[in-house]
Amino acid sequence: MTDAPRTPVRLRPEIVALPVYRQGRPAVEGGYKLSSNENPFAPLPGVLDAVARAAELNRYPDAAAAGLRARLAERFGVSADEVHVGAGSVSLLSQFIAAAAGPGDEVLYAWRSFEAYPGLVTVAGATSRRVPLLADGRHDLDAMAAAVSDRTRVVLVCSPNNPTGCVVSSEELDRFLAAVPQDVLVLLDEAYAEFVRDPDAADGARLLGRHPNLVVLRTFSKAWGLAGLRLGYAIGPVPLLDAARAAAIPLSVTAVALAAGDASLDAEDELRSRVDTIVERREAVAAGLAAAGLAVPRSQGNFVWLPLGDATAEAADLLHEAGISARAFPPEGIRVSIGEAESVDKLLTAASEIVRILPEGSPALRVG
Repeated sequence: MTDAPRTPVRLRPEIVALPVYRQGRPAVEGGYKLSSNENPFAPLPGVLDAVARAAELNRYPDAAAAGLRARLAERFGVSADEVHVGAGSVSLLSQFIAAAAGPGDEVLYAWRSFEAYPGLVTVAGATSRRVPLLADGRHDLDAMAAAVSDRTRVVLVCSPNNPTGCVVSSEELDRFLAAVPQDVLVLLDEAYAEFVRDPDAADGARLLGRHPNLVVLRTFSKAWGLAGLRLGYAIGPVPLLDAARAAAIPLSVTAVALAAGDASLDAEDELRSRVDTIVERREAVAAGLAAAGLAVPRSQGNFVWLPLGDATAEAADLLHEAGISARAFPPEGIRVSIGEAESVDKLLTAASEIVRILPEGSPALRVG
């Protein structure tokens, strides 16, 4: 192993020390890539046709994304100015954090949660404040509210939480928003909202217009199957969205992404039928994992979480050998996306092997 390359250029030391974002392992030949929470279905023909028609690559896209914003505004009962479109929800998170927090400020979030959060905070020059999840993988919103200080500028709430899949309830979120000062920006990250079937789960759409410090983030990457085009949107008060727009890289949302988003809205019924299939498959996977002897949180995303602790790395190798590429977070656990129907049997067979390597008394083992 060689030392990292050095440069005479003076760089920010916290950036140099920051780990580069890396995707999960690629799938082995004949295996299944279940490491990135992608939609396993290919794009609909109508979406592909719209992309082809928009591929005027010598022209800039519509920087205002006016057409898509108007459709989303109508969908959620808000004005077009209350909708902001970005190159994926990660891009939007970056804009809002940069707009609200800088050196000396704190950004508060649950941990473990979406792995991009710490890097986005560091790049903005702010400091992360992490609040541990509850033992069952849920946000501890009461502890998060208590952790808000004079330095807190942004709070991130991820529901369903990536990677545990647990949701925040409506009651919990209402209580939390009432407790957080209105000068603190709350970003409700709902990248997996379309997969939620828990009737008690919080729904950001229900809260629009009720809190001057709340912004709801969603994406076309997951349920809508456009991960390769990078398209997300935010809904919230105009002054907050304007601040994010000012922090955005101009023209970062491509014309083909906008066209695909618009065509996807046209095909919503068919796309939602696909989501229903993924949800049914998720429930079957969760039941199969439980039957194999693994204790998994109740997921409302398009993935499941295996809280394997110190056995995480070894279990990830077992999955890889079985043809399953999953996202490992040693020494905490493994996130496995819900993929093709044919991947389910491979996953559940590998789960039985994972149970055999777990020490007696492991919290990952299902009791009873």
